[in-house]
Amino acid sequence: MTTLHCLADVCLIPIGTTTTSVSDEVAEVVRVVKESGLHYVLHSAGTTIEGPWNEVTAVIGRAHERLHSKGVLRIQSDIRIGTRIDKKQSPQDKIDSVMTKLSK
Repeated sequence: MTTLHCLADVCLIPIGTTTTSVSDEVAEVVRVVKESGLHYVLHSAGTTIEGPWNEVTAVIGRAHERLHSKGVLRIQSDIRIGTRIDKKQSPQDKIDSVMTKLSK
């Protein structure tokens, strides 16, 4: 069991839906993440989820289960998970760091 704090950038890609829009599926994924109580940031190409490794990966699994329960037969996921142990860093902290450097 891993309790490391992590940031996971996740994009679930439903395959074989009846329309090219996937906003219904994205909304369902975000509902699962919201229900978890974990901090998250929705962006144009996915969702960043912050929290303990086991909880974050469990939420990703529940998101797959939810979409399958809604009739999605196949899902591909792009997942990038980062950990660091020298300091705690939120998604916004990472953005702020880059923006500060850009303003110089």
